Amino acid sequence: MEDYAYVLDVLPEGRPDSKRRFRREAVVYGLGIEEFKIFDMKPVPGAAINIGDRCYIGKETEERTQIDHVRARVNFVELTHTAQSELGFVLDEIVKENEEKFIQFYNHAGPISRRYHSLELIPGLGKKTMNLIVNNRPYKTFEEMEEKIPNFRNPEKYISQRIESEIKESDQKYRLFVR
Repeated sequence: MEDYAYVLDVLPEGRPDSKRRFRREAVVYGLGIEEFKIFDMKPVPGAAINIGDRCYIGKETEERTQIDHVRARVNFVELTHTAQSELGFVLDEIVKENEEKFIQFYNHAGPISRRYHSLELIPGLGKKTMNLIVNNRPYKTFEEMEEKIPNFRNPEKYISQRIESEIKESDQKYRLFVR
C-alpha cells in the first residue's frame, strides 16, 4: 500500500480526450514511492498541486491536503505526454531520496539462475562491471561505489533507468523494483 506519491501531471480541466465532455473532473497523475505504481487521483478542490510535489495518499483522510482519493491505477500508455516525460525526473528524485534502500540492492543482489545475475538486468551493466560491483561489496553510499569501481558513474541513474523500463514494459519476465 502506497502512502505517498509524486505528482507527474495535473489536469485541472480533466483529460481533453475524455468521453464525458459535458462534465470533466480534474485529474492528477502520480507515481507511488514504494511500489512505483501509477495512479489516477482526484485532487482536493482548491488545493495547490504542482508537478513534482510529494503528496500523501495513505489511509488517514485528515492528513490528505492535496489529494482527495485515488481513483484507479493506470498503465504507462494511459499517461499524458507530460507525465511520461516527467517520469524519469521523478524516478531520479525517488532513488536519491531512498539511497540506503538501493545501496542495499547493490549489496545483496544475487544470481537469478546459474548463468544470469540480477545485476545484469540493469541497463548498461555488463558482466565486467557486475563482477567489479560484486567483488567490491559492501557499499554505504553511491559516492563510495563510484570511488571503488572505475568508470562507473551515477549508479543511481542505472537504478532509475531499470525502474522506468519496468514501468514502461509490463510484460517483463523479471521485475526487481516495480510491483
